[in-house]
Amino acid sequence: MTARTQLQETHDWCTVAAQAASDKKASDPVVLDVGNVLAITDAFVVTSGSNDRQVRTIVEAIEAGIKERGGPAPLRIEGLREAQWVLVDYGDFVVHVFIEEMRAYYDLERLWSDAPRYEWEGGARVPAASGE
Repeated sequence: MTARTQLQETHDWCTVAAQAASDKKASDPVVLDVGNVLAITDAFVVTSGSNDRQVRTIVEAIEAGIKERGGPAPLRIEGLREAQWVLVDYGDFVVHVFIEEMRAYYDLERLWSDAPRYEWEGGARVPAASGE
């Protein structure tokens, strides 16, 4: 598989994850292309829920959505017991599901603001307009 094909596949799995989160009423799922600024992974999916139960439900929906489409299994999951910040590591991409207060505190979107953000609609990944 070429690097471009691998990157497209990673972004497709991120779109699946973002859509699964959205389907469970997650707050503002975003996909950040961090591959050019972070050597250990290609993309982040960042989203949040209003309470620990919703955070767990979002994580379960993301795992199920990716698995149902023949995607990879997570390499590891951290933080699920406390459900304040759950990190689901798929290797090529990492999903961060926060409780809303923790998302605001850590503000990964600001921390990685130099990484391109990909907006997604109806399962299609669309590059965000510049200046966002």
